[in-house]
Amino acid sequence: MKARRVSLARFGLFFIAALWLVVIVPLSAMAAPYAAYVMDARTGKVIHAQNANTRLHPASLTKMMTLYIAFQAIERGEISLDSKVTVSKRAAAEPPSKLGLRAGQRIKLRYLIRGAAVKSANDAATAIGEAISGSEARFARRMNAVARQLGMTRTTFKNMHGLTEAGHLSTAHDMSIMGRHLLYDFPQYYNLFSRITADAGVRKVSHTNRRFLNSYKGADGIKTGYTRAAGFNLTASAERGNERIIVTVFGGKSTTSRNAKVAELMDLGFRRAPSRAPLRKPKKPRYVDIEVASKPQQKTVAPGSVAGGAGKTIRLVGAVKKSKRPQMRPAPQAPVLVAATEPAVSSADIVAALKEAVTTPAPAAKTAEVTLAAANASVRPALRPSRTTKAKPSRKKRVVEQEVVTRVSTSGGRHWGVNVGRYPSRYAAEKILLKTALAEMATLDGSLRKVVRRPRGFDANFLGMTRETADLACRRLAARNVSCFMIGPG
Repeated sequence: MKARRVSLARFGLFFIAALWLVVIVPLSAMAAPYAAYVMDARTGKVIHAQNANTRLHPASLTKMMTLYIAFQAIERGEISLDSKVTVSKRAAAEPPSKLGLRAGQRIKLRYLIRGAAVKSANDAATAIGEAISGSEARFARRMNAVARQLGMTRTTFKNMHGLTEAGHLSTAHDMSIMGRHLLYDFPQYYNLFSRITADAGVRKVSHTNRRFLNSYKGADGIKTGYTRAAGFNLTASAERGNERIIVTVFGGKSTTSRNAKVAELMDLGFRRAPSRAPLRKPKKPRYVDIEVASKPQQKTVAPGSVAGGAGKTIRLVGAVKKSKRPQMRPAPQAPVLVAATEPAVSSADIVAALKEAVTTPAPAAKTAEVTLAAANASVRPALRPSRTTKAKPSRKKRVVEQEVVTRVSTSGGRHWGVNVGRYPSRYAAEKILLKTALAEMATLDGSLRKVVRRPRGFDANFLGMTRETADLACRRLAARNVSCFMIGPG
């Protein structure tokens, strides 16, 4: 009996050891590698780095580059926010996360951008790339060209959404550079990355990073990413006072643990960053379109191009092709009488005209006088009437001045506003309104600055905003340590 118990115990130990080798060890080996990078966004200087140059799977952090190129294409006039994009079968078939687009569906580019930035939709990202470059391969070449210009030297893109693919790799350092360029190169679009919800055309979507945006003071972006191979990734940015920090983490174990790690690194960045530092914005890259020739024997380099090796042509599209100066006005010339176009004349008509000319000669001088008189009649202006009637002066001399009424537009639900404090004088309230508007142009541009007198002072208000814009403006002002609260309709 004892021998049987011993054998059962040994079998149990053997089973546990086998389970450990077969299940636990492979799962731990599959864990995505960890990497982190902390940057002072104002200067671009590194504050903390760990495995920051290790090439790893970026997951949906890839969409930062997709959106950057979309903003670039809009700026250059290649496409507009209201351009209708036809969704391809390839885009519609992308796996989640997705908007649920259908093949053949037409949707505005602005909704695709919102879907990719807020929802991190793979079908939206694919549709954006195909709309700009025509195919995934051509768009990937453009992504890699822009990455080299931005200084992302250890990044290689193979697709526009970030799903795992062999060779599709980046680093925590490179993705921090990408986030910094999004912030400073296209500030007019940066607010997309802090929207908790957005209208994506087909439906309303929620931000994949809303937990961190709602929990960390000053956070206003940027992008999350997750695949099994990558783990839980995040490039985040936060601003407090004059300081702004960008953090990138690769290989998080879960959304909660990743957000906690990013918050820890953010705190580290704000502690170590100087309170005052010069703002050195990154240099915005010059647009370059790289076309890889399909035929390897093509080695001709066109004028204004740079040879990139056998079979490659690097075309600089940013060069000025047309002068913007207006053309010189042509010198005045004498009027030219152009005869009306006559129908084709046959030989029979010519013979008949000759016979008529011989039998009845035309009075040439008289004809010339008639023709000249007709020409003069057409050019000479009409005579002024001999008698003119003067208008009688009006007896009413009172001038009615038009009253200009300025009011806030209430179309589109613009009934909301933001209050930034109460001040002892109208001058102080107007001064703080102007100062706040200049500091927060992204959300307050277009709103009405209004000072309202109260029994205890003067309220400084921004009016004529949508609820979403007012909420975003108040959160961004709070991140700048500016006290504010939303004002509802009425």
